[in-house]
Amino acid sequence: LALVTLISAFGSSFQYGYNVSVINSPAPYMQDFYNQTYFNRTGVPMDSGFQTLLWSLTVSMYPLGGFFGSLMVWPLVNNCGRKGTLLINNLFSIAAAILMGTSKLAKTFEVIILSRVIMGIYAGLASNVVPMFLGETSPKNLRGAIGVVPQLFITLGILVAQILGLNSILGNAKGWPVLLGLTGIPSLIQLLILPFVPESPRYLLIQKGDEEQARQALQKLRGWDDVDDEIEEMRQEDRTEKEEGHFSVLSLCTFRGLRWQLISIVVMMMGQQLSGVNGIFSYADRIFESAGVDSNNIQYVTVSIGAVNVVMTLPAVFIVESLGRRILLLAGFGLCCVSCAVLTLALNLQTTVSWMSYLSIVCVIVYIIGHAIGASPIPFVMITEMFLQSSRPAAFMVGGSVHWLCNFTVGLVFLYMEAGLGPYSFLIFCAICLATIVYIFFVVPETKNKTFMEINRIMAKRNKVEIQ
Repeated sequence: LALVTLISAFGSSFQYGYNVSVINSPAPYMQDFYNQTYFNRTGVPMDSGFQTLLWSLTVSMYPLGGFFGSLMVWPLVNNCGRKGTLLINNLFSIAAAILMGTSKLAKTFEVIILSRVIMGIYAGLASNVVPMFLGETSPKNLRGAIGVVPQLFITLGILVAQILGLNSILGNAKGWPVLLGLTGIPSLIQLLILPFVPESPRYLLIQKGDEEQARQALQKLRGWDDVDDEIEEMRQEDRTEKEEGHFSVLSLCTFRGLRWQLISIVVMMMGQQLSGVNGIFSYADRIFESAGVDSNNIQYVTVSIGAVNVVMTLPAVFIVESLGRRILLLAGFGLCCVSCAVLTLALNLQTTVSWMSYLSIVCVIVYIIGHAIGASPIPFVMITEMFLQSSRPAAFMVGGSVHWLCNFTVGLVFLYMEAGLGPYSFLIFCAICLATIVYIFFVVPETKNKTFMEINRIMAKRNKVEIQ
């Protein structure tokens, strides 16, 4: 179980995080390369508007690719299995890594933009399939903790990209193609090790109808031979599901028995991305600059923020089973809400009150802690837990699509919001966090230490349907 968790999270989730921040540090050198390539081709320098457009595409093609990747989740996991999908997915990552790593030699910037789409497709699949795979292989008393591990590896990926992206390491004119190309290494490792770990037992029994293989997989994952109780629980789920059949996205959206689960997933995923985490990260540099941090040292401060993100996600792995999902969601979004409100005040007053710039740094750190303990990791855990085997792939497809579309939207809109509203743009994020808290408080149940069938019965009451 530990091997399955580590190789899935390192081979897939780590790269999602790595590619979120890998182009931030070498951005000036990559833009110079775009300029130089264009000049060599046409004999005239690149227009600044065109350069801005190309760079915007380089950044935003990643979440857009993530959206397309999410649309592929349902057909792939149903036909190739969870493990099979992760193995196939590695081909996207390795292809993108080779293209990005050789782009400078080939003197083409178009390939970088194309590779960002391919890498986005990879991340879209990975961000949905890994939580699903781990949720289905975990015992109920460890499901939350193991479900947070992918998010821990996403934050680790962001941190490693920030460290390797320092000017003194690879974030320079010579090193950036290597920095982009390194993303293929975790995929190669996963490709070598993943074939030797078991497939999801629930997939084998419920979707493939192969009880013997499911039993063997469970025995391997649990480390003991007596797995009759879990097999019986799966059979019970299988009997319930045979009456409903497998859900497509359309049938999921129209089925009354899963109405509140679906709304909950959409609300939590929108809350997670529209709460302004990308805005905070892009604003952080300027906040530190206004606090008097030397511009040459800003990159080290960015790395330290990445480290805070990792360090604060780590406790979530250990406390999610004792405190429960609801508490972490409410506390996480609560911290984000309060820090956005105080940050608005601090940014408005920092020209008149000298210590306000330090308060804004505290707000950024508190916000990141809030996102790390609840808003980032728990929604993916909840998708696994709130849906049964037949509807889970379609639910991940919906949740993943909302996640990546909102990510894309924030990336596209934040600069305009900032230009028009200035610091007040964080009040919008504050309101979104507050609305998410209210919804979670009244609608989302606690799923800690419950089987998928028990959670299904809790939600059935909310949906006003009966389960046989």
